[in-house]
Amino acid sequence: MLIAIIIISVVGTLLHFTYEFSHHNKIMALFAAVNESTWEHIKIALTPTLLYSLYDGFCYGTNPNYFFAKVLSLLTIILVIPLIFYSYTSLTKKPILVIDILSFYITIALSQIVFYAILKMPALPFTINYIGAVGTFIIFGIYMTATLFPVKNFLFKDPLTKEYGLEAHEIYDKQKHK
Repeated sequence: MLIAIIIISVVGTLLHFTYEFSHHNKIMALFAAVNESTWEHIKIALTPTLLYSLYDGFCYGTNPNYFFAKVLSLLTIILVIPLIFYSYTSLTKKPILVIDILSFYITIALSQIVFYAILKMPALPFTINYIGAVGTFIIFGIYMTATLFPVKNFLFKDPLTKEYGLEAHEIYDKQKHK
């Protein structure tokens, strides 16, 4: 579990900068942060977690609770990052970088704790695991399209440009190079 937390954390941290380093590669935009919205920070935790699934699926895929554990670990990321961010900013009225960074790592650790705890539980009914598999694929589908077609709500709104998705980055990039 500790190795998973470290790998996911390191890859997620690198993904914060990868879109910029890739010279705005559209394929990289699917996986890396393209702006400073809450969604993009969720995405850079989901990307390495989903990639790590290639390994943990090989190791634990025969566990009858695998897909339920996976979907709950992904939902943990999706729920905890905004929960921490919007909770503390409602009090401070502004983001604090140290808290944002710590919340990212805490969320990844919590996600992996949830994953491994569910794997260790007695076998859940097949229908629960099936729901987990379907849920995992739904999350993956939303994940792959949300940057290209962002929902116009607070989770997807870049606080720097007040825009969404790739458009937010393009505006920020133009402002930066003036």
